[in-house]
Amino acid sequence: MIQLSDHFTYKKLLRFTLPTIVMLIFTSIYGVVDGIFVSNFVGKTPFAAVNLIMPLLMVFGTVGFMIGTGGSAIVAKTLGEKNLKNANRYFTMMVQTAIIWGVSLTVIGQLCIRPIASALGAEGDMLDYCVLYGRILLASLTFFILQNVFQSFLVTAERPSLGLILTIGAGVTNMVLDYLLIVVFPLGVAGAAIATGISQIVGGGIPLLYFIFPNSSSLRLVPAKIELAILVKACINGSSEMLSNLSQSLVSMLYNFQLIRIAGENGVAAYGVIMYVNFIFTGVFFGYSIGSASIIGYHYGAGNHNELKNLFQKSLWLTGIWSVALTGLAILLSTPLSRIFVGYDTQLLTLTSHGFRLYALSFLFMGFNVFGSAFFTALNNGVVSVVISFLRALVFQVAFTLLLPVFFQVDGIWLAISGAEVTTLFLTVFFFVTRARQYHYM
Repeated sequence: MIQLSDHFTYKKLLRFTLPTIVMLIFTSIYGVVDGIFVSNFVGKTPFAAVNLIMPLLMVFGTVGFMIGTGGSAIVAKTLGEKNLKNANRYFTMMVQTAIIWGVSLTVIGQLCIRPIASALGAEGDMLDYCVLYGRILLASLTFFILQNVFQSFLVTAERPSLGLILTIGAGVTNMVLDYLLIVVFPLGVAGAAIATGISQIVGGGIPLLYFIFPNSSSLRLVPAKIELAILVKACINGSSEMLSNLSQSLVSMLYNFQLIRIAGENGVAAYGVIMYVNFIFTGVFFGYSIGSASIIGYHYGAGNHNELKNLFQKSLWLTGIWSVALTGLAILLSTPLSRIFVGYDTQLLTLTSHGFRLYALSFLFMGFNVFGSAFFTALNNGVVSVVISFLRALVFQVAFTLLLPVFFQVDGIWLAISGAEVTTLFLTVFFFVTRARQYHYM
C-alpha cells in the first residue's frame, strides 16, 4: 500500500492520485447521464430549468469543499508531525461542522428557492420546474456536503480507492434510478431530483458510517469539541476551494443570465450541455489536485524539502501533458458529445458544439491554475490560494463575461473562461516564483 510518507516516482504518484481522478471523472459522468435523461425524455424546458437552478444548489454544497480541503490539509500536516490523536480530533470536528452547516443551509434554501429562481430569470413552467427540482435536492444537501468533505479525507486516510468505489456506487445508483424514475415511471424532473438525492445519500452516508465504526485507516471519528481556532484556520485554508466552486456557480448564473438575454432558452440549454461535458475533462485537473494535496501537506509538515521539489516538478509536467491532450480531445469530440444531449434539435446542436470548441481552449491553461491553488492550500497558505481562486473563478470571469459579449455576442461568452484562465496563469506563475524560497519546492 502506498503511504503518504513514501518517495513518489511518476508511477507511484499516478497510482496514488488515479482513484481520485477517476472518482471526479465518474462523478461528472453520472451527472452527464442525469442531463441526458432529462433532456431526451423530459424535454428542453425542464433541462434548461435544471441547469438554471443547479448552480444555486452547488453554491450550498461548496461548504463541503471548504471543510474537506482546508480540514484535510491541517489533518495531513498533523499526521506528518506524528500526532494521530490531534489528527482524529480535528477530523471529527470538521465532519460535525459539515453536518451543522448542511442542516442550516437546507432550511434556508427551502425558504428562498422560489424568489431566487425568479430573480435568475425563470418564469412560467421553467420557474415551477426549478422550484420542484431544487426543493427535492435540498432534502439531501447535508449528504452532498459530506460527500464533498469525504472526497478529501479519504485520500488523507490513505484510502483513495475506497473513495472511488463509493463514487462508483453513488453513480450507478443515480443512473439506475434515473432510468427507473424518468423512463419506466415517468416522474420527470422530480424523478431526476430523487435519483440524484438518493445517490448523494449513498456518497455521503456510507463513508460517514465507515469512519464511525472501527476501520483500518489512520482516521476515525472520536469524541471531539469544536476548537474555534483550528476550525477558522481550516475554513480560511479551504476557502480557496470553496471560493472556486462558489464563484463557478455564481458565474454560471451570470452566464445563464447573459445567454437568456442574447440567445434565449437555447443558450441556457447549450451552456448546460457544455458544463456537463466540461466537468468530465476538468475532473482530471481537480482530481489530481485533490489526490496530491495530502501528499504535499504531509511532506510539508514533515519538513521533507527534497520531496516537495520532486512533487512540484512532476506535477507541473503531468499538468502540461494533460492540458494539451484534453484540449485536443475536447475539440475533436465536441459535436459527437453534444449530439448525445441535443441531437433532436439541429439549431441547438450547432450552437452547443460550436460553443464547446471555443470553451475547450481554456483547458490549455486551467490545469496550472487549479493545481496552483490546491498546492498552496496543501502548504497551509490559504491567503495565496484564495487570491488565485478568487481572481480566477470570479473577478476575471465576471469581467470577461460582461466585456467580451459586447464585441463577440454569444462567442464572447464561450471565450470568457479562456480569457480568465490566461490572465490567472500570470498570477499563478508569479506566486510559484516568489514563494519558492519560503517553502523550498524549487
